[in-house]
Amino acid sequence: MQLSLFWFRRDLRLADNAGLYHALKNEAQNQIQSQAQNQINSPTPVLPLFIFDTEILDYLEDRTDKRIIFIYQTIKDLKQELEKMGSSLLVFYGKPKEIFEQLLATYAINSVYTNHDYEPYAKERDAQIAAWLAKKGVAFHSFKDQCIFEKGEILKDDGKPYTIFTPYSRKWKAKLNDFYLQSYPTEKYYQNFYQTPPLPFLSLESMKFANVATEFPLPNVADELIAKYGEKRDFPAIKGTSRLSVHLRFGTVSIRELARRGKILSENWLNELIWRDFYMMILWHFPYVVGHAFKPLYDRIEWRNNEQEFQAWCKGKTGYPIVDAGMRELNATGFMHNRVRMITASFLVKHLLIDWRWGEAYFAEKLLDFDLSANNGGWQWAASSGCDAAPYFRIFNPTTQAEKFDKQLQYIKKWVPELSTQTYPQPIVKHELARARTLETYKKAVGQE
Repeated sequence: MQLSLFWFRRDLRLADNAGLYHALKNEAQNQIQSQAQNQINSPTPVLPLFIFDTEILDYLEDRTDKRIIFIYQTIKDLKQELEKMGSSLLVFYGKPKEIFEQLLATYAINSVYTNHDYEPYAKERDAQIAAWLAKKGVAFHSFKDQCIFEKGEILKDDGKPYTIFTPYSRKWKAKLNDFYLQSYPTEKYYQNFYQTPPLPFLSLESMKFANVATEFPLPNVADELIAKYGEKRDFPAIKGTSRLSVHLRFGTVSIRELARRGKILSENWLNELIWRDFYMMILWHFPYVVGHAFKPLYDRIEWRNNEQEFQAWCKGKTGYPIVDAGMRELNATGFMHNRVRMITASFLVKHLLIDWRWGEAYFAEKLLDFDLSANNGGWQWAASSGCDAAPYFRIFNPTTQAEKFDKQLQYIKKWVPELSTQTYPQPIVKHELARARTLETYKKAVGQE
């Protein structure tokens, strides 16, 4: 029997999934065309696939990585959902090209459907697999799903990509209409999933990961939260944010649904989604930002890179309570409040003069919602080396930030219970000294810019 495959990656849901919709609908359309031509062709069933990619996973040192557990649990739920429809899910652990070689030897596959991924490794992987499949006579179809506008859809009037957020966001909003926000009604074509008894499922242990009991944040998209997002989002002690980031990262929620809600209820909420598109666009057009400053001059900064101070930052023992609370929250939960992310990143770069790439890599290792484009963009913003970044003379004072956003110390005391005791360390550096040192160092490297 001829089959089509749908390859899940950063889109781990059945509902409103662009690539899955096209896979199910297109193959159903083939049947309609065949009937019109009096041919006796059945629709080509669609068999879903997920690959635990060793080209990515082999770099993870922590074999209890919560992200792998999240993906594993989500894939398990997806498989069960499909099996209720009489279908199932192929799950493999290995290198994608080798997996596809196995699949083509096992099934009569005529096409592969998936959704775009914009990161450098993913772009290279997809190009290689598409070219290899083409040689085998297998079509490779990929679609936009994880953002509202991608690649070159939002450009300046001269055809060049934006590098400043505000004019980008204006054009983004001007272009937005119902066409870009409409859902893909996959449920209309569920009957076209390949019917099969349940297929085998891997264990985490077989992939050399430990199955550690972990609770993940449930997405909160209540109207009241979205409507008051602008008022409450900066206060880490209150539940003013949606905790959606991990779900957006792995596609367990639809970006189109969230943008529809934001358009109606909160421009502040919508702007956060636009920042996400903006950083994906920057990564697409300027892939050198992976490992290099967007502004080349900033690669000339002479970082101190004190290893002991870096470890103090990592462990939440800098003597600055808001910084330490944020790092301890990250280490314990894999999450950090967005305001506190800015404070901790600024502290590492502009108080300790430690290369932003060190912090970027640490966040990449720890964050449940790690996304290359947003993480890179956020760190370069803090370091003043990125597009539309904070000017280098803008240096957060962590003490005044704490007074402004955690005045009652509710957040700080939750994560730094030894505050005000002799066991809590003295500040690792004085703010005034750090500020003067950073201004001098940046000025030496980049001038008065």
